[in-house]
Formats: sequence, structure tokens, C-alpha cells
Amino acid sequence: MVIYNTLHKIAVMTNNDILKKLRVALMLRDDEIVEILELVDFRISKSEIGAFCRKEGHPKYRECGDQVLRNFLNGLVIHLRGTKENPKNPKEVLNKPKAQKSIPERKFDKPKKKPDLGYVKYKNKKKS
Repeated sequence: MVIYNTLHKIAVMTNNDILKKLRVALMLRDDEIVEILELVDFRISKSEIGAFCRKEGHPKYRECGDQVLRNFLNGLVIHLRGTKENPKNPKEVLNKPKAQKSIPERKFDKPKKKPDLGYVKYKNKKKS
């Protein structure tokens, strides 16, 4: 009996893949990720988060470093669990409805009157 040693292709996840999957699973927007990173005093812009979430061949793609992912995970723990002094229930945090930005109410003037076009002769108008 011959035993064949086959090498199986191992799927390797990059830091970018982990960040993207957590973003989708937790339904986080770029600005929320920035806020989570600020919980651990790590400053990053929304455009950099967008660069991490692009496809690998894209010209604006950027690799997510270990430091960024580590700080995001530490910030996520604080975001979901809270601190020792102010603990949170993760279920409540995840089920809390997202605050939508309020759209300022438009103030409309009186509707403009449509011009009277009864006197205009139309080229293709049927004669009655």
C-alpha cells in the first residue's frame, strides 16, 4: 500500500481580511471604526480604513499592519465590554439601534407658479 502525502492548500487570512470580516459581521461604518480606535488613543483617518477594505489589486489598496489590527481589537473589547469602572453588556451594545444623523428640515417657500403656456404654438400640436 502506498501512502500519498498531499499538500493541502492552506487558506491564509491577512489582517485586511480580518478587519473586513469584523466590519461586516458587526455592521460597522468607517467613522465607527475610527471612534473605536480612538478609545485606545490610536488616531487614523476614514480614508485609511477605506484603503484597508479595498481589494488587493486596487491602486489605493493598503496593507493593514499588526499594530492597527491589534489596536482595533483592543478598542473593540472596550467598545463592547466597557472598562472596569464602567462595564457594559455586549448584547445591549450590539442590539442598540444605530443613531441616524438628523437631516435638517428644509424650509420651502411658496410654490412657484408655472408660467401660462396657453399662448405658445407647438410645432407638432394636433389641430382640432
